[in-house]
Amino acid sequence: MSIPPERRYADRLEEFAEQHPFLVDLAMVLGLMGCAALGSSLTLPSADPPDQDKTGSVLMLAACLPLLKHRTHPRTAVTVTSACTVTAVAMGYLLTPLLLAPIMAALYWLASLTDRRTTRVYGLTILAAVTVAAVLSDSMNHISLLLRTIGPFFWLLLPLAAGNMTRLRRAYLQAVQARAEHAERTREEEARLRVTEERMRIARELHDVVAHHMALANAQAGTAAHLALTNPEQTQRILTDLTGTTSSALRELKATLGLLRHNDDTLGSPGLEPSPGLARLPELVAACESAGLEVTVATEGEPKPLSPGVDLTAFRIVQEALTNVTKHATADAAHVRLEYTHSRLLITVLNEGPSKPEPAQGRGFGVMGMRERAHSIGGELCAGPRPQGGFEVTTALPLQPSTDLAEGTTP
Repeated sequence: MSIPPERRYADRLEEFAEQHPFLVDLAMVLGLMGCAALGSSLTLPSADPPDQDKTGSVLMLAACLPLLKHRTHPRTAVTVTSACTVTAVAMGYLLTPLLLAPIMAALYWLASLTDRRTTRVYGLTILAAVTVAAVLSDSMNHISLLLRTIGPFFWLLLPLAAGNMTRLRRAYLQAVQARAEHAERTREEEARLRVTEERMRIARELHDVVAHHMALANAQAGTAAHLALTNPEQTQRILTDLTGTTSSALRELKATLGLLRHNDDTLGSPGLEPSPGLARLPELVAACESAGLEVTVATEGEPKPLSPGVDLTAFRIVQEALTNVTKHATADAAHVRLEYTHSRLLITVLNEGPSKPEPAQGRGFGVMGMRERAHSIGGELCAGPRPQGGFEVTTALPLQPSTDLAEGTTP
């Protein structure tokens, strides 16, 4: 898209003004001096010109010079310029827009560079001073009192209004830029947060898959080595179960990595198996029993349908709790209780055996991962030693997670 020539020239002028502000101010002050000099030479046809021609020129020169500092000292510039202009009008010079050009420029810069209260105080004071000087001036005796009052008021009100509009527009543009920068920072922070959440989700999933199956495989291998000489048949069954455990680990690991590698086009590809849920609890119990841990499952209440996220979370929490029993406790039995209420699923996993001599409970990522999973769907989880011995994990999960949690975080 081509840029109009006038727009290119305007951009070049703005760039030049930003790079050389003093030259721009000097050219503007020279132009105002010319206007003031011309204005000081004008008189009404029926009025005599003032006798102090040189004095008027000096006054208007003095009125224009402070404008070179209007960017840094707008109050001083408008005060000096107004004093010189009011003095010239009181001496008999005809009050015209050309004579008022320096003070009009000073009022514009005051209104655009300072706050509203300062503009109001200085503007009303200068308006009153110039109006009084115009009313009392001898050079305007042939003009009605109404015109002598309205004229200065009108001409000096214009730069105040224009400067105020410029200040408001500058504030608006700054606010728009600030909002755009804030939105950009918010998008970046949200992107980082989503990356962190996704990394934590992947870490939890890989931990649950790898840690559970490796712990079972280790327990099965140890049990098989212990029974190799005394009970070859049971050893053979355990080794068969060990093969199934490693195969299941590979399948789940492949499915997890497949979910990370697929794109939107392959979202529904048949090669990925569904996420595990409580329907696979008998398979989990059988794997634990092959490792030497007897697991009992009790269900209270009428089972109700669970959302996929809650179903996966419930299964992973039970899986991790049983894995911790296998790794960190000397118990040979664990109890799982599922209690369905009106809107929540209560899960309790406990064992009655003491911990091993060097327990690792609380030092790994198992309990932390279970708690994060429960919180991600609006649930709660408590885990810790039981007063009568053993360890207990209790969690309460909603049957259907809330919409915002379901959209914001994947367990």
